[in-house]
Amino acid sequence: MKPEDPLQDLPQGLRDELKQLLASGITTWGQLQSLNELQISRLAASGRASARNLRRLQGMADLACGLDLAPQDAALLMHAGLATVPAIAGSSPQELVTRTGRLERQLRSGRPPVVDLALARRWILRAKERQNTN
Repeated sequence: MKPEDPLQDLPQGLRDELKQLLASGITTWGQLQSLNELQISRLAASGRASARNLRRLQGMADLACGLDLAPQDAALLMHAGLATVPAIAGSSPQELVTRTGRLERQLRSGRPPVVDLALARRWILRAKERQNTN
């Protein structure tokens, strides 16, 4: 995902946050990523969006834009406990597969695992590259 990509494909539970962001003129993942704490607080105070969910979305934006991930993949990593680029860069491919697979089993999604070792390696390499350029 690129910073200029429009906000879409958000989980259903974040619809109030999406409405609030769009109403405030925040329409891209990059704009969401660059919000500061004061802006998040103001957004949360002005509507039905919660500051917690807005921070969660901002974390998704950081992972999605920084590692060129789909929003769903960023959400999966965050909920599996790998919420930052350094956390992903410091993981092993097996750890990524194990943590995301465990989460999917707990959610009882019934689908085959999304993350395999090859994909985990690519994500870790991207995270390490991003760390080296920042």
